[in-house]
Amino acid sequence: MLDWIFYLLAAVFEITGCYAFWYWLRLEHSVLWVLPGMVSLALFAFLLTRIDTALAGRAYAAYGGIYIVSSLAWLAVVERSTPLLTDYLGVLLCLAGAAVLLYGPRLLAQ
Repeated sequence: MLDWIFYLLAAVFEITGCYAFWYWLRLEHSVLWVLPGMVSLALFAFLLTRIDTALAGRAYAAYGGIYIVSSLAWLAVVERSTPLLTDYLGVLLCLAGAAVLLYGPRLLAQ
């Protein structure tokens, strides 16, 4: 259960870090935005190491679903744009895939 918290926090830090670079390069704000962006991305990487799995690739693959959900939440809250119906369908599919990746090996081991 704690894995989901780490995934969600990692997503917040990754999106925030990437958005800092977007803010600098695409929205033409100060290069100083790169500094908090780099700190945020380092925290993202650290948080992914806290996931309870023996294999990094499995943690990263499962994280992909969480990242997609978080990105659409960012789209709605920060960028104030309404996700499409197909976005919601994609989120459900991705969460199902993330759950299979993360919990499948544990279920098979029982």
